[in-house]
Amino acid sequence: MGWVTAVTSIAAAQQASATGKYNQAVQERNATVAEQEAERLEQQNEFDLARFDQQFSQLQGQTKTAIFKSGVSLEGSGLRVMRYNAEQAEIEKDILTYNSKVAQSQKLEEANFARMSGQMARMEAKQAQLGYYAQAGQSLMTNYG
Repeated sequence: MGWVTAVTSIAAAQQASATGKYNQAVQERNATVAEQEAERLEQQNEFDLARFDQQFSQLQGQTKTAIFKSGVSLEGSGLRVMRYNAEQAEIEKDILTYNSKVAQSQKLEEANFARMSGQMARMEAKQAQLGYYAQAGQSLMTNYG
């Protein structure tokens, strides 16, 4: 009877190890996906900034045309409008970049957490594995010792 318990415990130990490895692999994949998402967010930010610059250039061109058509020169109030637009554009670009960096940081934090979860799953599986091996050894020693 003791050898049956020992064999069962050894099988359970092997299953615990396999489960731990699988869970760690799943979490490692989750980490990789989160890192890829962070990279995609950086690329999206670069694209958004380039598109914003293009749209802002068009806006400044339209503003300059409107100023000239109104008979105002680019001195005084015309210049103030152009400067104000440029300042607002820089603020908007800073906000876009900040939001992107926050989202990227969140994704990288998700990746770190996934890796830690995977390591914990592997460690827990090793603990269980050792417990099953100890149980098998104790069963054999009790019955055959």
